[in-house]
Formats: sequence, C-alpha cells, structure tokens
Amino acid sequence: MLKGKTALITGSTSGIGKAVATRLAREGCNIVLNGFGDAGEIDALKRAIAAEYSVMVGYSSADLTRVPAIENMMTYVDTEFGGADIIVNNAGIQHVAPIEDFPVDKWNLIIALNLSAAFHTTRLAIPGMKKKGWGRIIQTASAHALVASPYKSAYVAAKHGIAGLTKTVALEGATHGIRCNAICPGYVHTPLVDAQIADTAKARRISEEEVIRDVILDAQPTKEFVTVEQIGEMAAFLCSPAADQINGALLPIDGGWTAH
Repeated sequence: MLKGKTALITGSTSGIGKAVATRLAREGCNIVLNGFGDAGEIDALKRAIAAEYSVMVGYSSADLTRVPAIENMMTYVDTEFGGADIIVNNAGIQHVAPIEDFPVDKWNLIIALNLSAAFHTTRLAIPGMKKKGWGRIIQTASAHALVASPYKSAYVAAKHGIAGLTKTVALEGATHGIRCNAICPGYVHTPLVDAQIADTAKARRISEEEVIRDVILDAQPTKEFVTVEQIGEMAAFLCSPAADQINGALLPIDGGWTAH
C-alpha cells in the first residue's frame, strides 16, 4: 500500500513509536527511526526491520528539544530518502506534580518535546509534501488532548496544543493532498506510563497498585490498557486510501475514557 514512501517516526526506538514504525514497514514504507537508547539495540532494530520487510531503515539521534538538531534530521531524511512522505510525531515525555510545585525546567522540556518538535518537523516537511501532492502527518496525541487531569499541567497544555496544530495543518494542507490527524490514546502500558505511575503515586501519596486500579484504569471503562499494536494499526489506516477524507480529526483510542 505504501511501498516506496518514507516514514519518519519520532521517539521510535521503543514503545508506541517502535510499533508504528514496524507496522508502516509492513506496508512497504522505508523507515527513519529517531530516539535515544543503546546503540547496539538500535542497530539491531534497524537490521531486523530492514530484513523482515525488505525496506530501507535509517536512524537519527536528534535531540528534538533543539531546533538545529531537528533541522539536521530533516536534511538527513531529504538527502538519504528523498524527503518524508509520512511523519509521525510521537516523541514525548511526562512529569506529574501540582502546578505550584511544577519545575519550570520540566515545563519547558515538555512543551519543547511534546509540542514544538511537532511544529518544526511539520514546517520542514510540508514543502516537499506539497511538491509531491501527497503527505500524511500523524500526531501521537493523547486523551489529554481532549480532557484534562490534575497534576499534568504541561502535558495537558502540550497535547491541547497538538490538537490545535493538527486542525490548522489539516486546513492548510487539504488541497495539496496532505492529511493531518491525531491519534489520542488512553493509557498505554509503556515505559512512559510506568514512570507516570510512580510519579502519580508520589503526588497522591498512594501505592502504585492503587494508581493503576483507581486512577489510571478507572478512567477507561474497558478497564484495559491500550496496546501499542492498536495504535500502529490506526496509524497505518490513516495512511491508507480508505482514510483520504479523514483530515483534522482527533481520534480517541481510549477504551471509552472521553465518552464520559
């Protein structure tokens, strides 16, 4: 379906991003990974995806909180892959604290990585997508793009910002064959959520087991975590012809959380 197209997925060396990269590779996409981690493990991931799906796989270690690093990453994609046909803005970080205690450096970091990085990858990819007359930009947003939770001021602000960015880019790209949508997962069992469980337990002064039962899965009527594979499937669908008229949408995968 996507054979020969190139997908850049940020934060894709583990978790959701890795699942999305693998799923798009299955459709024939060349893949550019981005993220941090052990160099040997990242190289093994590159080789595994390339071998299983017969696609080209590249990697950028760009620190997405730094604009020059993002620009260098996008230049690499242009030079080595002919530009990004698909961008999945997935990289993110979380911190949980009451607003009066929220560290300013954590606020700045979360806004930079969860929101501003998506702006920069998008602004740099759009010209090439317009020339090709086709492009797909997918944001890994969150249910927190639609609703708020206490102690997450920066994350909720960033994800609400992603919602607005998604709609704006969707309108600007609509007549150029470009579609921009946001996947809004509920709680997915990833290393990011594991850290959040610990932080929330500290903030609320309850056990981690109580956080999972009474805070996290309490919000999801199915009482089940979302899986990374389900998000990968949604990303692939949004790149398919069946989704050509889905544009500017905020699509929950949250077990019914935002149905409340």
